[in-house]
Amino acid sequence: MCHFHQRKILNKYLTRKPRLEASKDLQKIMYNLTTTTLTIFTKKLNEWYKKHKDFLEEKFISPTTEKLNFTHPRVRSAYRSLITNLPYLFTYKNEKDITIHNTTNST
Repeated sequence: MCHFHQRKILNKYLTRKPRLEASKDLQKIMYNLTTTTLTIFTKKLNEWYKKHKDFLEEKFISPTTEKLNFTHPRVRSAYRSLITNLPYLFTYKNEKDITIHNTTNST
């Protein structure tokens, strides 16, 4: 997964100027993606999740459908995207035999 496209995915869910604390914190973690390692990035992501777990689990009853919905689905989607793509974000560092760039932009 290209860092550029992962950042675009997060911007789609969090916006470029998020207002929620959890969104701001997740965005800060994402901005450090290119300068960090898999171990540090995973640690920061896990710390973020522990800090904001209750926030992510908040639900409300929809007045129209009368079903339980998550209060912050976009933040949850951004986090899930990072967790899902995590094994692929550092392929360019892990594969020493192959020259892979961290973005799809040719330089």
